[in-house]
This record gives sequence, structure tokens and C-alpha cells, in this order.
Amino acid sequence: MKKYVADYAYLLGIAGIIIALDYWTKWLVRTNLVIGEQWAPWPWLMPYARIVYWHNTGAAFGIFQNMNAFFSILAVIVSIIILYYFPQVSRTEWHLRLAMSMQLGGAVGNLIDRIREGYVIDFVSVGTFAVFNVADASISVGVAVLLLGVLWKDWRHRGDKRSVGQEQDSLDVVTSPIEEEVDAAVFEAGEEIDGARLDQVERPTE
Repeated sequence: MKKYVADYAYLLGIAGIIIALDYWTKWLVRTNLVIGEQWAPWPWLMPYARIVYWHNTGAAFGIFQNMNAFFSILAVIVSIIILYYFPQVSRTEWHLRLAMSMQLGGAVGNLIDRIREGYVIDFVSVGTFAVFNVADASISVGVAVLLLGVLWKDWRHRGDKRSVGQEQDSLDVVTSPIEEEVDAAVFEAGEEIDGARLDQVERPTE
């Protein structure tokens, strides 16, 4: 029971921070800008990065527009799957646990918008890249963390296999002289036994 409490505290703690930050930033944009309006703290920054108030009825980064209901259902399904499987993930799988927490936060953050507004509020615009929000960024970073974690784990696994192989080679080098000495001692003992038997055969009987 304590394990489940600790696991869900970790999951909901990280997801809750992301949801709160996502909601707060969207509230700031909604209350200070009108739809389509752009803002940047310095005029020279406007061509490179800006805040723009935008409505998104599709998926992250503005793809698949006018599918709000579909993505709402998908977010609910994904959230349930994460809540169900998270306690079964080993705590050594830190990258998977962190990725699932970030993806849950992102999914729920955008789901709140879809249910309340019928669309998702996007506001971060960088260069010519699609407009996104904190929830979108959380989902994307979660995927990146998962991939990097898998690569890191694979690299460590290969390193461990190389270390085991090197240790085995060292053991072979160390034991080889010992085996040679044992073989020589056995050979000498055999010669002595054969010599003693030969002396007994050749000695005349009295």
C-alpha cells in the first residue's frame, strides 16, 4: 500500500505542477491578449520569439484541426492507461516514470481546455515553428526523456557486457599458469610412479 501511495505521489506531483503551470500561463494570455494578438518583452525579439494568443482545435502544434472531440477522448484513454500502469513500472526505470508523469500532465492540461473551451489555447511562437503551449512542450519533452533514457540504458548494458568479458579474459590469464603448474606436477608424479614400478619388475627375487 505504501508503495502505491509513493508512486502516485510522484506521478501526480510532477503532473500537477505541469497542469498548474499550463493553466496559469494560459490564463495570463487569455486575460491580457485578444485572439491573434502578439506580444514580446522587447521589440527586437519579435521576429524570433513571441507570445501570440491562438485557438487550436487539433493536436499538439496545430496539426489535425477540428478534431477536438477525438483528441479529448484520446487524452482520457491515455491518462487512464498511465494511471493504471505507472505503479507497475520499476523505480529503477526513472526515465519511463518521468516521461509518463510529464505526458500525463500535458494530456490533462490540454484536456481541461478542450472540455471548458472547446479548443486548446496555444501561445508560444518561436520563429516559423507552430504555436504551442506548456502542455504540448511537456508531452514532447517527455517523449525525448523516454528516448534518451532508453539509449542511456542500452549504452550502460553494453558497457556492462564489455566489462564482464574483460574480467573473464583476466581470469583466464591468471589461471593459465596455475593450470600449467598443476599439469606439470601431475606429469612428474606419474613418471615417479612408473619408475618405481619398473624398479620392482627389474629387481631379482632372492
